[in-house]
Amino acid sequence: MSEDHLTLKWGTLKSWAFKSERAKQVAEDVDKRGLVWSMSAMAQVMTPEHKQAICDLIDALDCDTVHLDWDGKDVSKEEAKKYVMEYRT
Repeated sequence: MSEDHLTLKWGTLKSWAFKSERAKQVAEDVDKRGLVWSMSAMAQVMTPEHKQAICDLIDALDCDTVHLDWDGKDVSKEEAKKYVMEYRT
């Protein structure tokens, strides 16, 4: 079983659990970039920097898939990054 978990909704973060050191480090780095995350995925303003930060988190995950909440399915990390980068474009 993988250590980390990430769920996306409306092209942004919905929920996560980072247990691996790599994912925790990347999450801390994202926080140091000064990116503000809305408590509501629907209200999140997604700048290119936000999208890249999510892709960085996806790459750091100790798991093979990411959950898409709206679709109710797990997708590969590459599919998840494509979803993030192309959402609302």
